[in-house]
Amino acid sequence: MIRYFTANPASRTLCSPMILSTFSHFSFFHMAANMYVLWSFSTSAVSMLGREQFMAVYLSAGVISTFVSYVCKMATGRFGPSLGASGAIMTVLAAVCTKMPEAKLAIIFLPMFTFTAGNALKAIVAMDTAGLVLGWRFFDHAAHLGGAMFGIAIQWAGLQSFPGQFWSLGLTFDISGLDG
Repeated sequence: MIRYFTANPASRTLCSPMILSTFSHFSFFHMAANMYVLWSFSTSAVSMLGREQFMAVYLSAGVISTFVSYVCKMATGRFGPSLGASGAIMTVLAAVCTKMPEAKLAIIFLPMFTFTAGNALKAIVAMDTAGLVLGWRFFDHAAHLGGAMFGIAIQWAGLQSFPGQFWSLGLTFDISGLDG
């Protein structure tokens, strides 16, 4: 489990954990928090991208956010395992918040305090940037930032849903003959 489902640039297994670590979590609370955020934003993301593009973007985001984490760990010499879907989920969150920056959001236990999606994204990016610069180790801040930048880039690139095709890492594949 540790060899294939945790991402670490010091590991002998480098590539498969980049995607497999997206499906592993440290604890039930870790998984529940990630799944709640994914559930909250995925409906909007699927309607923006389409099912196939959403899946391609989500899986690509897992790899890209892990790669950014690898680069930062190699640059700083702070090696250690990472796991969880938060880098890929940050892509979904950032794409939705970039597309709809005036949407009102609230924290589940504090619904009386609302804020815009654009401000939420700015706050999360600021917190993760501070965490990366100051060396906080509670979260993989580099993976979060990599995911956020990928989500913002997707919206800036104008990625839209095209029937019969899906998008992944800049490539378009025709899947229209796969419907049966």
